[in-house]
Amino acid sequence: MKIVTAAEMREIDRVTSERLGVPSLTLMENAGTAVAEFAATAYPAAQSFGVICGKGNNGGDGFVVARKLFELGKTVRVLLLGDPKELKGDAAENFRRMGSAPHPSKSAKGGATSTLQMFEGWKASGSESVFECDVVIDAILGTGFRPPVSGMYAEAIARMNSVDAPVIAIDIPSGADADVMGEQTGAVARADAIVTFTAPRPAHVFGNLTSGPMVIAPIGSPQDAIQSSLKMNLITVKDIFQLFAPRPRDSNKGMYGHVLVVGGSLGKAGAAAMAGFSALRAGAGLVTVATAKSILATVAGFHPELMTEPLEENADGTIAAAAMNRVERLAENKTVLAIGPGISRNEETAELVRELVLGAQTSIVLDADGLNAFEGNAKAFSRRGPEAGAELATKAKNAGKDAERNGKRTLILTPHPGEMSRLTGFSVAAIQRDRVSVARNFAQENGLILVLKGDRTIVAGPDGEVWVNPTGNPGMATAGTGDILTGIVAGLLAQFPKRPFEAVIAAVYMHGLAGDVAAESMGEQALVASDLIIAIPEAIRRVRQQSNEKVVRI
Repeated sequence: MKIVTAAEMREIDRVTSERLGVPSLTLMENAGTAVAEFAATAYPAAQSFGVICGKGNNGGDGFVVARKLFELGKTVRVLLLGDPKELKGDAAENFRRMGSAPHPSKSAKGGATSTLQMFEGWKASGSESVFECDVVIDAILGTGFRPPVSGMYAEAIARMNSVDAPVIAIDIPSGADADVMGEQTGAVARADAIVTFTAPRPAHVFGNLTSGPMVIAPIGSPQDAIQSSLKMNLITVKDIFQLFAPRPRDSNKGMYGHVLVVGGSLGKAGAAAMAGFSALRAGAGLVTVATAKSILATVAGFHPELMTEPLEENADGTIAAAAMNRVERLAENKTVLAIGPGISRNEETAELVRELVLGAQTSIVLDADGLNAFEGNAKAFSRRGPEAGAELATKAKNAGKDAERNGKRTLILTPHPGEMSRLTGFSVAAIQRDRVSVARNFAQENGLILVLKGDRTIVAGPDGEVWVNPTGNPGMATAGTGDILTGIVAGLLAQFPKRPFEAVIAAVYMHGLAGDVAAESMGEQALVASDLIIAIPEAIRRVRQQSNEKVVRI
């Protein structure tokens, strides 16, 4: 799903109305209906709704919401922050429609009486009752607003922020700048939920505007009208659900790929085992873990479904350089190599990793200490043969591999900010300040797929397109969750080798969603990495279920 600027959203609405014949009044009607349906569904016990409206189109949406909730039998109180004579266009028309509704009215549900009360002006007598409703709906300012907010709008926001009732923001919390990708400034309304329309804006994705649900509702704009210059997308269920469709009845394990995990060392057997089993849980047909021979029994003991292969090791209990030929033979006919989980930073092992990555013809997922093997030498990843990678490329050729053919395979890196810092030489702080540009530039310069982990994990492709993941939670900040991601990426890539980018964004989304599912029962503080593996089946079920919904939930 494309992420658009506020100006682009206005253009989308204009094109939808002027060129495609969908009246703007219909768009507003659809928007208000979507908010009312969400409010009634999300808060089924609520009987009274207070709607605070500004004078623009956001207020017009609010008038539609008020009318629709009233028609559902709810008690509705509307506060217009201004004079009705100042309303224009669609907002004025929906104010008229709302005012023409009969009140009081008999509800169709149980014969209860519903009412719709209107208060005009910030200090109108009795208007305080709007803030005393079971649910408050923020329809003051939309995404076209540019901060700072002042006057009665600022006062209304402050009053709204003081209520105990949940607050639903229409389009965006009032006072927020839709194009800001970081912290907001000035007065911003609290939001316990947000319902926005057509496509998200940057602040929806990066602004931490709510800790509750966010819904993106279609209101009538066709896909070809949604254009964005940002080259940024939000990963949603709609983008990935096809990879989790039911399998044909005549399936066999050979149809779903074979993953080879190369990793593990003395004291870090669990990392390789978790990566391997995550690949199986994500749907790979076969998984083999190749690891230092002294820990093979430990790795094999975690899950009987994993196949294992012993590799020569050095005195530190890590995979020895002498194991290279054996690894190359094991890699033959494998669909994906997952390299790095628990492999250690031993220099001999790191040299093996470098030669393997540069020479292998198979698609690779590189993580953890596999990434650290390229510290300070990230240009070696480039498929265009940069000078910095020439020496390693020569070694790869001497080992019997043709590095020039690397362009025929997919290379996926999954660093956290610390690993990204070691790869690029940028400080962690610098990376975190501009995660999107750092990921985009690295992926383009090196012709690979980069997964920059963290809050709102970034997936960047070699074409410069960036996808942002909305799933996941702070409970996943615990040892081993990165190994789980490596396995899920490898598992999905094994099943869909001809759809690598789609497989990666699906894996990143699924990884975060599994973390969210696990946190529901375990809590964030008690969450451990293996809880994610257990949660993957439920995460897949939710993706299938939500793919049929009209709205997109974040």
